[in-house]
Amino acid sequence: MTTLEILDRLQGDALKDGELRRKLLATRLEKDPLTVFCRLCRELGYELYEMDLVSAGEDFYATMRRSTNGGGENSPKLEGEDDFYELLMASLEAAEKAE
Repeated sequence: MTTLEILDRLQGDALKDGELRRKLLATRLEKDPLTVFCRLCRELGYELYEMDLVSAGEDFYATMRRSTNGGGENSPKLEGEDDFYELLMASLEAAEKAE
């Protein structure tokens, strides 16, 4: 399973399970949130490591940048599209507020 597939499954599970969602959101308060998040994921059966998450974000961003105006220096600067942890947290936070 790829990192994106793991995150997609995790997001789906967390959107259905309020307790899981709150545990994941609580990782934002930690000194090293990404490490704590990945450790929690592994404890819950989602094989996710920090470098996998960072690398997936960078790879996705690089692909997106290459596809924009030929990917040269004139490509627009994209903000946040490479941080899958924060994107996941934003969706979980929105779900938490909606509940």
